[in-house]
Amino acid sequence: MRRLLALATAIAVATATAVAATPAAAAAGGGTRPAEYRPVIFVHGSAGSASQFDSQTRRLTSNGYPIERIEAHEYDSPNIATILPAVFAGLDQRIERLRATTGQDQVDIVGHSLGTFVMQSYLTSSPARAARVAHYVNLDGRTATALPGGVPTLAIWGEGDQTRAITGATNVYLPDQSHTQTVSSAESFREMFRFFRGQDPRTTRILPDRQGTARISGRAVLFPSNAGVTDATLEVYRVSPLTGRRLTGRPVHTQALTGDGAFGPIKLGSQQRYEFAVVRPGAATHHFYFQPFLRDDAFVRLLTSRPGEGLGALVETSDRHTALTVQRQKEWWGGEGDHLWVNGTDILNAANAPRVKRVIGIFAFDAGSDRRTDLTAPLPAFFAQTFITGMDVFIPAAPAHLGLVSIVVGQRGGGYDLANVPNWPSSEHRITVNIDDF
Repeated sequence: MRRLLALATAIAVATATAVAATPAAAAAGGGTRPAEYRPVIFVHGSAGSASQFDSQTRRLTSNGYPIERIEAHEYDSPNIATILPAVFAGLDQRIERLRATTGQDQVDIVGHSLGTFVMQSYLTSSPARAARVAHYVNLDGRTATALPGGVPTLAIWGEGDQTRAITGATNVYLPDQSHTQTVSSAESFREMFRFFRGQDPRTTRILPDRQGTARISGRAVLFPSNAGVTDATLEVYRVSPLTGRRLTGRPVHTQALTGDGAFGPIKLGSQQRYEFAVVRPGAATHHFYFQPFLRDDAFVRLLTSRPGEGLGALVETSDRHTALTVQRQKEWWGGEGDHLWVNGTDILNAANAPRVKRVIGIFAFDAGSDRRTDLTAPLPAFFAQTFITGMDVFIPAAPAHLGLVSIVVGQRGGGYDLANVPNWPSSEHRITVNIDDF
């Protein structure tokens, strides 16, 4: 399978590089001085979070960046018009803290979509603010007739109007990449790294940790406000790579979620699979499943909602069926190369996940609780949301299908991923399956 071959290749590359002991290898292994790397801050777009930049973060650390120097500035995107001054103030504080802790005079900032509105407004609001930013990357966002705040700018544009530009910037066009794919792709990473460092990256792969471990941290947040979950406990379990079932009844990590919903760092196996369970008293447990992290990761986000609120409240539940949310930080193109087989049925098509919809999150459950699957049209309440779709898919709960949901992803461009999970009954459980975008 593509995942296994890519992993084997990455291990071989890492091993060969270690033997060669080149300066670049020293950088990836922590042998270079951290002061050589400016902090990087990611500012997400509408309904976004740090998740969109997760793959690029691990590519940066694969090329020597200390993980402590890569952060995301998250905000309540639906209310940006009223909270912009507070977002600016928070960004000021973040930049000053990073400058103080790293000894760097400036930071590099990456904005995506709505985040480019935030950043262009920020950089043009004050010469002092602009002076603290060495490089600005605009990912498929706003055009401009001048460099925002005079800051050197790289503008990367995806599919759509190929005349978009920021005057005076380095404008790069990736016409075959979708809106969020421009954030997470290897091609955009190469351009960003060149812009920040003045040279090509050593690799665009996410290299596995040489010691076989990964320090994992992140936040459990309410979607789409990014407010922290404060009324739950996080339990982390190691699970079978074939079934998604817990390998033991005892979690490898337990932590109360308070404040901004932050958790970790948790030391896990870099090539193992894990379930992160958000447990609330008297409410459904929300299970999150991930593919192997491969290396340290500080951008893990558990997107959930309060019981009875948000999109979760629109999901019909039953002891008889399982409800899934499947997400990937690269849009699903139904009918144009992407496939998502659930228990053998490809649930993607041009009606429920058209390319123009830019679907990232897919809600799949038995609408009407009639034990029937109907893929002729999307579920309207979900399809109306930005980057989201909903599908009427009957997924039998236990004990059918040997107690699991078979999930196979066929990637456009080739390759397959397996992400089987237990078929928890939706009456007491929610499930989110995270698929890698690389």
